[in-house]
Amino acid sequence: MRLAFSLLGIVVATLLTVAMLFTPGWVRPPIISTQTGYRGTGQEQLISAQNKRILEAANALPAPIDKASPSGERATSAYKNVKVLTELSTDEFNRLMVAITQWVSPDQGCAYCHTDDLADDSVYTKIVSRRMIEMTRDINKEWTSHVGDVGVTCYTCHRGQPVPKNVWYENPGARHAGGMAAHNYGFGHPSTSNGTTALPVDPFTPHLLGDDNIRVVGKTALPTTRGASIQQTEQSYSLMMHMSQALGVNCTFCHNSRAFLDWSQSAPQRTAAWNGLQMMREMNAVYLETLKSLYPANRLGPLGDSPKANCGTCHQGVSKPLYGQSMLQDFPELGGKAAR
Repeated sequence: MRLAFSLLGIVVATLLTVAMLFTPGWVRPPIISTQTGYRGTGQEQLISAQNKRILEAANALPAPIDKASPSGERATSAYKNVKVLTELSTDEFNRLMVAITQWVSPDQGCAYCHTDDLADDSVYTKIVSRRMIEMTRDINKEWTSHVGDVGVTCYTCHRGQPVPKNVWYENPGARHAGGMAAHNYGFGHPSTSNGTTALPVDPFTPHLLGDDNIRVVGKTALPTTRGASIQQTEQSYSLMMHMSQALGVNCTFCHNSRAFLDWSQSAPQRTAAWNGLQMMREMNAVYLETLKSLYPANRLGPLGDSPKANCGTCHQGVSKPLYGQSMLQDFPELGGKAAR
């Protein structure tokens, strides 16, 4: 009998190994578990050791740059047409320009935004960059409810690329036949935006540009009012799937699964996430969408809108961008109040 059980165990182990090698969806052990909520509530996060190493490498900070003196000649005296960062010394200003080049356009260099005449505003990327500096300062000053003291810099999103890896456009959905019953409203098309599910492919336009209500769970055991529609509910869950994927966490990072609706039983991260959604709405509406008249056609989406940000733009697979490592302490120039 023992021999039979031993042979059965070997067969099962062999079949599982073959399945792991030749079928998708398996994660190579070991699996690291981290408790994020009160004990016994199942609020824990799981990640494989391999994926953890990959994410740690992807979230390494760039090489530091020596600090500059705040004294001496002002940047506004040394250069013409300085419209932001007007309070900086020339040394501080130059240091920040070197850092931004390293963070955003290391291959293209200064010519990505400037002509030989540094005061020239004819290059659209210069106007966009100026506005992005204002946005970054605004986030660090006005949205500490989400970014805390860690803050953000240009590198948080760009990571050495002129266009951040995770931006989004309004998605018109797949082509479909005409008629009243022909539209599927973006269902059944798994993508990165909906967490590779059959939920709607564009949860961002209604929730991160518009202000559609995300609270769709009923407050009573039986319905007492009409409540949220099925379509609204599916849009909300599509956004939740995006957030889960963008932060590399599951639902219990913010929610206690016994009562998703109840804030008193939720983790503190839920409050930070709520503030992050409000921040995204403002950033997209006030800063990013308003730049579309500056962009060439190849930078616009299929419906002519500008690139916008979502949770993945900053977080890139981890619950705290860059694993919570702050660059703002080395670049306080980006922490001032934005000029409006």
